[in-house]
Amino acid sequence: MEAEHFLPFRKSAVIALCAEEVPAKERESFLEFARLLAALVHHRYHVRGDGLLDAYQVLDPAADERAVHSATTTDYIVAQQILERELVELAEAADFTRIDTAEIRRAFAEHSLVKVRLAVDDQDLDAALFFRRGVAERTEQVKWLFGLRRRAVEFTCYSKVLVYIPRLGGEVVLKLFRDVPRNDLEMLYPDARVGMRPLDKLLIGVPAMISGIIVIATKLIAALAPVLLLLAFWAGLRQESVRLDQTALISLAAGTGAFGGYLFRQFSKFKNRKIKLLKTLSEHLYFRNLDNGAGVFHHLLDAAEDADLKQMLLTYHFLNTTPHPLTPADLDTQIESWFHSRWNTTFDFEARAGIQALQSLNLLTEPHPGTYTAIPLPAAITHLDAHWDNIFRPPTSGKRKTGAAPTQDHTG
Repeated sequence: MEAEHFLPFRKSAVIALCAEEVPAKERESFLEFARLLAALVHHRYHVRGDGLLDAYQVLDPAADERAVHSATTTDYIVAQQILERELVELAEAADFTRIDTAEIRRAFAEHSLVKVRLAVDDQDLDAALFFRRGVAERTEQVKWLFGLRRRAVEFTCYSKVLVYIPRLGGEVVLKLFRDVPRNDLEMLYPDARVGMRPLDKLLIGVPAMISGIIVIATKLIAALAPVLLLLAFWAGLRQESVRLDQTALISLAAGTGAFGGYLFRQFSKFKNRKIKLLKTLSEHLYFRNLDNGAGVFHHLLDAAEDADLKQMLLTYHFLNTTPHPLTPADLDTQIESWFHSRWNTTFDFEARAGIQALQSLNLLTEPHPGTYTAIPLPAAITHLDAHWDNIFRPPTSGKRKTGAAPTQDHTG
C-alpha cells in the first residue's frame, strides 16, 4: 500500500517541532508567523464552511431551524452537486484517500473480525463514496472453536473512514467512523442486510435436522399411521377399513402439535440468531461512529484546515532554514527524511501544494525557474498582517497595505 499524505502530528506539535530548530533569537518571530498563518487559514475555511453547510441544509434541514424559502427541485440538484464536489475536495485536502469499489467488494467476500455476513444492492454499492485515513497493521485476539479458545488475527485497520451515500429524493447519508478493519467496510452501509454464514447455518441446521428426524419418527409417523392407512383404503390400496376412534384422534392431535412445536422452536432459533447478529453489528457500529450529517463536514473542515496549515508551515520552515533554494522534489525528500529519521514516521509530503499556497501569499521567491526560497521572517509577518487586514477592508476604502497581494482563497 502506498504511503499516505496524512501526517500523524497535531498542528501544535508541528509548530513546536519547527520552532525547536529555529535560532533562539528568531523563535518568537516564527511563533508569531505561525499564529498569523493559522488565523488566515482558519478564516478561509470558516468562509468555505458557511457555504457548504448552507448547501447541506437544503438536503437535510435541521429540525430546530426554519428556512426562509422552500427549496425547489433545482435547489436540490445544485445543493447535491456542491455537496459532492466539496466533499471530495475536502476529503482530499484532509489527507483522506478514496476507497475504490473493488476493495469494498473484497470486504464482502473476505472474513471479517465481526462474525456477520452482509449483503447490499449493487446500486448502493456503486453510488457510495468511501474515503479512508490512517492505515495501521493491528493484531487482535478473537474467539475460536465455539469460544473455547482464542487466536491472534492480524488485520489492516483504518483510523477513520468517511461514508457518503446519495438516496432517492435528494437525501444523503453522511457518516464518519473510526478504527474500522478493512475487511469490515461492508458493515458501514446503512441498508446492508444481515445474512447467515455457513457456520451459522450449520449451527442451526444440523441440530434442527437431527431433532426433526426424531420428532417425525417418534411422534408424527405414529400419530399419522391410522390416517395413512385410511387414505390407502380410500385409494383402493388396502382392503381392510380403518376406524379413527377418539384415541387415534387424540394421538393425531398430539403428534401434529409436537411437530408444530418443533417447527416453531426452529423458527425462533433462526430469529434469535439473526437478532444476535444484528446486535453484534449495532454494537460494532455504535462504538466506532464518530459523527453524522453536518457534523461530518465540521470534522472535515477542521481536518483540512489542519492539513493545509501543517503543509504550509513545513514548506516555509524548510525553505527558510535551508541556505540555498530548493526544488519541490528536494523539499519533498528533506521533509520526509526528517520525519522518518527523527520520529520514525513515513508519509508522502506534497511540496508543490505547499509552495503554491505560500506563493499566493507572496511568501516565496523563485531565484531560478523551478527553485524556491522563503522570504525572511520579518517580511513574512508583514505580508501576513497585511493580508489579514485586507480581508476586512472594503474594496473602495483605498489602497491595500504594502506587501499584500489580492486576497485569494486557498482551498488546499
